[in-house]
Amino acid sequence: MMPDLPGYMMTCLRTGKLAFLAILVSGGIVLQILACALYNNWWPMLTVIMYVPLPMPLLFFVGSDSSSLLTVSDSGWANATKFLTGASAVGSIAIPVILKHAGVIGWGALAMELSSFFVFVTAIMCYLGMGNEDDYSML
Repeated sequence: MMPDLPGYMMTCLRTGKLAFLAILVSGGIVLQILACALYNNWWPMLTVIMYVPLPMPLLFFVGSDSSSLLTVSDSGWANATKFLTGASAVGSIAIPVILKHAGVIGWGALAMELSSFFVFVTAIMCYLGMGNEDDYSML
């Protein structure tokens, strides 16, 4: 990235990236809990079930480069993890929308649920971008 910087500056930059990821994940969790607590309705927590398979490609591809997740492959495991990620992403958006359509949750809870989802997706994309560095290539 920047080879002319001293070692302590590179360590500081890497620590900042890791702190940014931690803040993103914490923010997503806070939004998820606030969507339930502010409206005194805990049905939106069903979305958490769909967040479990969302990082599956990272778990299945530990040790390989993250670019294999974004290319066409004939590997059964790669296709299975892409399917799990797609199903989880669709389910993470669909569950709050269905709950809103059924009148179980309000517009505020729906907005917080969807923003929580996008914060988690941003954190995963940032992790994949950082995965090219040697320090963060493993979970």
